[in-house]
Amino acid sequence: MARELNEVGIVGLGTAGAAIAEAFARAGLSVTAVEVSDEAAARGRAAIERSIAAGEADDAALGRIRYSTSLEDLAGAELVVEAVPERLALKAEIFAQLDKVTGPDTILATNTSSLSVTELAVGTGRPSKVIGLHVSTAVPTATLVQVVRTAVTDPSVVEDAVALVEKAGKVAVTVGDNPGFITDALLFGYLNHAVSMFENGYASREDIDAAMRFGCGLPMGPLQVLDLIGVDTAYDVLDALHAVSGKRLHAPSPVLKQMRTAGLLGRKSGRGFYTYAEAGSGEVVADAATPTPGGAAEGARPVQTVGVVGSGTMATGIIEVVAKAGYDVTFIARSDEKVAGVEKALAKSLDKQVERGRLEQSVRDEVLGRVTGASSVEALGDVDLVIEAVIESLPVKEALFADLGRIAKPGAVLATTTSSLPVIKCALASGRPADVVGMHFFNPATVMKLVEVVSTVSTAPDVAATVHAVTAKLKKVAVSCNDRAGFIVNALLFPYLNDAVSMLAAHYASKTDIDTAVKAGLGYPMGPFELLDVVGNDVSLAIEQELHTEFRDPALAPAPLLEQLVTAGYLGRKTGRGFHDYARR
Repeated sequence: MARELNEVGIVGLGTAGAAIAEAFARAGLSVTAVEVSDEAAARGRAAIERSIAAGEADDAALGRIRYSTSLEDLAGAELVVEAVPERLALKAEIFAQLDKVTGPDTILATNTSSLSVTELAVGTGRPSKVIGLHVSTAVPTATLVQVVRTAVTDPSVVEDAVALVEKAGKVAVTVGDNPGFITDALLFGYLNHAVSMFENGYASREDIDAAMRFGCGLPMGPLQVLDLIGVDTAYDVLDALHAVSGKRLHAPSPVLKQMRTAGLLGRKSGRGFYTYAEAGSGEVVADAATPTPGGAAEGARPVQTVGVVGSGTMATGIIEVVAKAGYDVTFIARSDEKVAGVEKALAKSLDKQVERGRLEQSVRDEVLGRVTGASSVEALGDVDLVIEAVIESLPVKEALFADLGRIAKPGAVLATTTSSLPVIKCALASGRPADVVGMHFFNPATVMKLVEVVSTVSTAPDVAATVHAVTAKLKKVAVSCNDRAGFIVNALLFPYLNDAVSMLAAHYASKTDIDTAVKAGLGYPMGPFELLDVVGNDVSLAIEQELHTEFRDPALAPAPLLEQLVTAGYLGRKTGRGFHDYARR
């Protein structure tokens, strides 16, 4: 049975240390917080007081925290958590001092996110009483604490730590001493990839962040997360991960080193990827890189009529949102039977919205009145914008764009919803590549807010501007990027999912613990295996193969476990079994 701990110590009051001190104080524990100087202690205290004032008032919690600049004041602590910068020598020195000033039964915990807990433990005289307590600070709403056990950690120490974490109202997940544990091993490769995308000019900071928030439902974009964590902290974590893994994905992007050297550390310094009202503030203010609102739509071609090619779920959703926005829509399906099927599905969707009070009957009738179906692409000769949403097959799309190039009137914009195929191939097939652009909706199109506007080397500026203008009228969020595999969202999302599969195959943790850790620690709406099962393991494998072919990075090679599941027919929810078994639920 876990013992009840009442007196705890914290060494370091940065973002993580302050969060730990506050959580323990709110849970009724007596906390002694130690910093390197009076000034640092005052900054930590101010951060804790701001946090408590911004939330539910808890004056009693403030009274439970004592501040000090001497480690000797931790002599009576039953557990001490060090939360100093991510440098092994510094942490080892702190542990050596704590080993001397604390009692023999005191648990020593490290908040490290990437260093070896075992190495820190064996440098003390009590390795069995050393543990990792990694508190996630990737998003403000994070509730995860990863309890990291080493090969020599006493099981009772793990028990005590888990009980303490749960007493503080946090979610505890117990993991082994592996580099990055669960969340950081998955998070920092993704963050580093996003930095490279920004550094290479592939997309703006605003578009990268908006893509991941609106395309994946994440609470914050990757560059926003880096500014919150601290660019210096991120650099140190990546450097430590790379020293162990050797993966290119963990080699810190050069711009991180430059920003760190220049003192552009994120929120805590007042400037990082974004500029803030002041040091420590989360309020973003405009700077030289801030885009002009609506600027991406300047010079757009006029659009009054829209054509949609396709009869599947995506096409039907696009037809609905375009007609709701006031455009006259002509859609093309392969046969009169398919045309009737789309009309029936569209009417059913709108009727449901009327029944639920989300749509007026008169509006429903107006929307249907704007939609006309046909079974020949010749009907699209006079529309201003064509959006194709047919099967994800390059030969099929190329044949369609060859027809559209011939049929569509001069000046009409031709858009493809492809999520993984080269837009330039469709553009060349049309014979009018300047008029062709990617307009990647996310499924279901009626719900998802994001549209990726993908320009090829041949796309005319006013063509991309037209799609931006139309997307704004659809009340969706448009982000710009260039034509390469995965665009923004899939290029960042699927390597992270692939890493999660590799982590599972290496027995880092169970799929349930990994899903729980990601949701509680990063604030993601779904864990990686839940998401893979929703997307479909076959679809995920195809996207990962496309990314690997395009970028030729060994780290992007699909995990063998994913390939095995697809071969076995375990494709996810649609087959009743994927990473999770849905037949038993």
